[in-house]
Amino acid sequence: MSGGSGSVRASLTREQVLDAAAVLVKQQGPRALTMRKLAAELGTAVTSIYWHVGNRESLLEALVERTVAELGDLTPRGRTPAARVVSVARALRRRLLDHPHLIAMVHERGLTERMFQPAARALVHEVHAAGLRGTPAAEAVRAVLFQTVGFVLVERNRARAPAQRPGEQELWDVRGAGQGVQDPALARALARGPQPEKLFTVSVRALVDGLLNSPRSSPTTGGDVDSRTSGAS
Repeated sequence: MSGGSGSVRASLTREQVLDAAAVLVKQQGPRALTMRKLAAELGTAVTSIYWHVGNRESLLEALVERTVAELGDLTPRGRTPAARVVSVARALRRRLLDHPHLIAMVHERGLTERMFQPAARALVHEVHAAGLRGTPAAEAVRAVLFQTVGFVLVERNRARAPAQRPGEQELWDVRGAGQGVQDPALARALARGPQPEKLFTVSVRALVDGLLNSPRSSPTTGGDVDSRTSGAS
């Protein structure tokens, strides 16, 4: 990019600066984000970056705000409340996996609950549609959020872990260590290792089916309405 500061400012937008900054953070983490490196990525002067987004702290705050807004844009899909709850959980998992460094920045600034609020509201709408009210409805929403976030943490920890010796394949190979297992098909499946997306869908579906299809009152409260009370809002 060439020309004076006026032409640079005219051709570069704030959104382009934020897009480039988000890519740097996603690829290398927040510490790699410097105004000089960002300017080099955009082919512009450092002064132009300051003109568009302010200093580095202002840039980080803008990235956090945008991440919070983008993560909240989850559209439930499916014909039943249970299917739509599962769709929200799957979409949330994908976004958490796609933006680990940005999510960490949001958490460090104490905005985690705000970031998850839109997803929670979408879940509230669906558990209400399924007939849950009061504390059981709140427990269902939190259970799905905790399941999703916890699953992502396990996934990321497994991805960063050193190579295991022996690995699952050796541990469950029916010709070796797993030969004493009375279910050879199970041993073969375990030897293949997990398929995270499939496993997440199976686990969250089971959780949601249990939460939405088992009428109960919360054991932690005495006066809350039953989970299948109808006509309440």
